[in-house]
Amino acid sequence: MNNAEGPREPYLFALTLGLLVIWAGLLFGGYVLGKRTETNHQRIPRAARMLSSLALVLAAWAFAFFSDEEGMGFRGFVAFGMTFGFLGDLFMAGVIGKRNVIGGMLAFGTGHMLYIAGFSVLATIPALAERGAALVFWPVLLAWMIALACWYGVVLRPASQRTTLHWLALPYSILLATTLGVAVGAALMLGQGQAWLPVIGAALFLLSDLILAAEMFNGLTFKRVAIGDVVWLTYGPAQMLIVYGAAVIGTSV
Repeated sequence: MNNAEGPREPYLFALTLGLLVIWAGLLFGGYVLGKRTETNHQRIPRAARMLSSLALVLAAWAFAFFSDEEGMGFRGFVAFGMTFGFLGDLFMAGVIGKRNVIGGMLAFGTGHMLYIAGFSVLATIPALAERGAALVFWPVLLAWMIALACWYGVVLRPASQRTTLHWLALPYSILLATTLGVAVGAALMLGQGQAWLPVIGAALFLLSDLILAAEMFNGLTFKRVAIGDVVWLTYGPAQMLIVYGAAVIGTSV
């Protein structure tokens, strides 16, 4: 699957490389140069976090728009997924009114359903589907078991009082785990090294969410680094690997 056709390809490469540099500068530069304040308890400024996420949205849509017909469906789902992820960032950062955890979870959850749909598009390619649905079924089942264990150990078991948010965290965790499992299944069917980049991204996303859940429900903190910075330094690369990893996946087998 080519990223673009004809003379547009160099422009796509330059655009997406530039957006990647901007993303890294905002996220990692924001951490290196940023300082904690009374209103922002983490080093990465809120504006830098939101703009880094926006850079990935633009890159995802660039990859989708300049894809060939076969790749446009897969990358289009990823672009929509990243867009909803950006919306979730706005909810969680309090850019849209006050900080809205449930709104953020709904936006992120929608984004992951779109990621799942995108990887499912790959599974419908006849040459790949012939390799067997088990390549998707078993990774998804294993990912669900891991998510259930993490949810019980980090969210439910330590809770002295169980709220609606505690229970909503379960289907949300299962959804994130499904993204990971489907990405693993797609990588196994494709048999391409680059197909594992979104897998790493989905795993980092699950790890980032686990750290955030430990902070929200158990008050997890780190001595030398703000928990919010840890979350973003895992979440940001997670989204980047999904977006840019999807761009280099080929569907020819």
